[in-house]
Amino acid sequence: MTAASTDVIRRKIDRARPIQAEGAPGADRGWRLALARAARDAMGLDLDFRSLTIARASLAEILDLVPDRALLALLDGPMGGLGVIMLAPMVTATFIEKQTLGCLSTQPPGLRKASRIDAAMVAGVVDRALAGLDEVLVEEADLAWAGGFRYASYLEDARPLALMLEEAEYRVLSAEVALGGGAREGAVVLVLPAVGRGDSPALAANETAGEAPQFAAALSAQVMQADCRLDAVIGRLVLPLRQIMALAVGETLLLPFAALDAVSLETPDGRHVAPARLGQHRGMRALKLSEAVPVRTAAPVPLRSPAQALPPDTGPELRATG
Repeated sequence: MTAASTDVIRRKIDRARPIQAEGAPGADRGWRLALARAARDAMGLDLDFRSLTIARASLAEILDLVPDRALLALLDGPMGGLGVIMLAPMVTATFIEKQTLGCLSTQPPGLRKASRIDAAMVAGVVDRALAGLDEVLVEEADLAWAGGFRYASYLEDARPLALMLEEAEYRVLSAEVALGGGAREGAVVLVLPAVGRGDSPALAANETAGEAPQFAAALSAQVMQADCRLDAVIGRLVLPLRQIMALAVGETLLLPFAALDAVSLETPDGRHVAPARLGQHRGMRALKLSEAVPVRTAAPVPLRSPAQALPPDTGPELRATG
């Protein structure tokens, strides 16, 4: 047997292993529990798994897995990852019937192509199931690739998948489910990127490798809690000292250059951070920031000489004080 033939056989063996073992018991058990709980809690519908397999597939192979007249929903995941969930017509029809009528009829519904309205009604159940999958996998390694996905949009057919999904390898969870106590059956196919882009499971407390990241996170939390004062300056007014000392309660000061749409956000030492405009948010005073200016590039406020700081009408007794 040649070396090339040996490599081909080894690749086929490696490709077949994930079908039986990869993702179990993490994603295997997690998806069973999450989807069944979502159907029960959202609609009061009994959902049982007849079978569930986890395999790897290319984008071209995924397009061949789409059930006839299936509801296709695009899933948005961590770091821009995209996935797909496919519901067979019987599954979609049962979900819709249970939500609209509150019960399942003895006669199976007529199978039809799913519409955008159907997708909107099913979106809540899909999101609930995916959120439940996150909870089940919180301490499982499969969380890195199976966690963090949510319903994004409805697809009328499978043709856009070839353009929207990356040309990469995917993990396919193919399930046959029984609904309403076994009266109805259908397929549910969950397709997610094979390469994990989500959060890793929580590290054990006694793991030495986790000490440094935990210390950095704790330090960051303490630093981010520190106060940082910024002043919103609407206008400035320079007055003689004797006029300031003579101010009384209820007296009005005119700000000749003040404007609500020209507020300056400054540090306590007078450095300009960003322009803003004054407004309201939920009944409270608020500022809407414009383009921010880095503090390190802002020039400090120049100090005025005593002669510049005093207005022309300053009395001789104040000028004598320097």
